[in-house]
Amino acid sequence: MTNEQTAIKTTYFSIIGNTSLALIKGFAGVFGNSYALIADAIESTTDIFSSLLVLFGLKYAKRPADDNHPYGHGKIEPLITFLVVAFLVLSASIIAHESIQNIKTPHKVPEPWTLIVLGCIILWKEISYRIVIKKSKETHSSSLKADAWHHRSDAITSVMAFIGISIALIFGKGFETADDWAALFAAVFILYNSYLIFRPALGEIMDEHLYDDLLEEIRLQAVKVQGVLGTEKCFIRKAGMKYHVDLHAIVDGAISVKEGHDIAHNLKDFLRSEIPNLGHVLVHIEPNE
Repeated sequence: MTNEQTAIKTTYFSIIGNTSLALIKGFAGVFGNSYALIADAIESTTDIFSSLLVLFGLKYAKRPADDNHPYGHGKIEPLITFLVVAFLVLSASIIAHESIQNIKTPHKVPEPWTLIVLGCIILWKEISYRIVIKKSKETHSSSLKADAWHHRSDAITSVMAFIGISIALIFGKGFETADDWAALFAAVFILYNSYLIFRPALGEIMDEHLYDDLLEEIRLQAVKVQGVLGTEKCFIRKAGMKYHVDLHAIVDGAISVKEGHDIAHNLKDFLRSEIPNLGHVLVHIEPNE
């Protein structure tokens, strides 16, 4: 299974999970008198739409290179990540606004059974996070990583809701708004996570160098090719799940242009075979002194 297929399959997992949890949280929040759970349901609903965006981005990024997009369509991934972050910020804003409104309005203490629902949700969302983040690392997908952090932020907001409801139940009258304060705190945490997701995606779209480990691997593999004496400049930029490389290879200055050309092709083919996530590899031949 290719990286693209793995990422798409993982996104379907997120969509199904978020849809189920949004319904469970919504019903539990309404019938259990817990705005923290309703806030959780709102976030899970936005998660559904963000996961659909990720799915669209992954499928679009799979399109092969064409005349107008010689490097492929992978740059849509960080753009989709920006939209996912926008959904996170929107959900955090809605949760914060509604939390403040509910803090001002007297209401009943949440039902004790909502804690059982939250406990199950926390466990499931943390498992989901670990599954999706593992797949994002395997596929080098920035949008899938953003989707994984949706699961983690959802787990954290559920933990906050659990704490808030527990306080309201233990201390009783006067602490009815504890779960609303928990939802407000969760909104701040979601905004913080939004920045953590946004920053690397911005680096990707700006071709920021963030790939020292890959650069070192390219240099180590390059000198294994016959005729390559060493490497000089090496630039890497990411587009989708592929890394495009500009590499300056040092060769014997006395060889012919044809021999240098053959070494460049051999080096390109070798690097792409040894490092499967490489896309375009442009080799510039430098003569040794």
